[in-house]
Amino acid sequence: MAASTAAGSSLAICIGAPATNDAAGFAALTFTEIGGLEKVGAVGAVFSKIEFQPLFGPKQKYKGPADYGSLQPSLAHDESDAGQSILRAAADDETNKLFAFALTYSSGAKRFFQGRVFGYPETTDGADTILMAAPTIEISTKVVKVAAGAPSPDPPTMANTRGTSMLRGAEVSGFIASFDPLDARLVALGA
Repeated sequence: MAASTAAGSSLAICIGAPATNDAAGFAALTFTEIGGLEKVGAVGAVFSKIEFQPLFGPKQKYKGPADYGSLQPSLAHDESDAGQSILRAAADDETNKLFAFALTYSSGAKRFFQGRVFGYPETTDGADTILMAAPTIEISTKVVKVAAGAPSPDPPTMANTRGTSMLRGAEVSGFIASFDPLDARLVALGA
């Protein structure tokens, strides 16, 4: 595969958890894209290093427990964005509930994982800047990698919330869609 740019990549969230931590388990979920995304960050496990220096011989190095990492995506804060609403609700949730995430690269490759949202701080800088948010997502499960061109694990109900006006009672392909951020469901109301 050739190198590609990050342009066109997206991050989506789901309030549900997969039945299994594999591509098929994540395919059964409905994800809502998080709008206004400027950058995502690094995704993937890093193992701790355990060292032992015997009195005779070279230092021995072993892999310890995996840390699946954390994300601090940078995004333009948008009160009306459905994905950001779910992200804020996840940050406010005081339990240890896991949320499912789907990172899609411009190549079509996907990375699925579950994590907890530890905050959603908003940044207000000067008058010539955008109101930004920098949520902290701690990845708590192994990242499931799906190659570009593999059978798509995207369910047909994936909610694309770029330009969230389509989720605020606008007509979409013959029906009216409504999004309830507290319930985190896209509901068809009929035309």
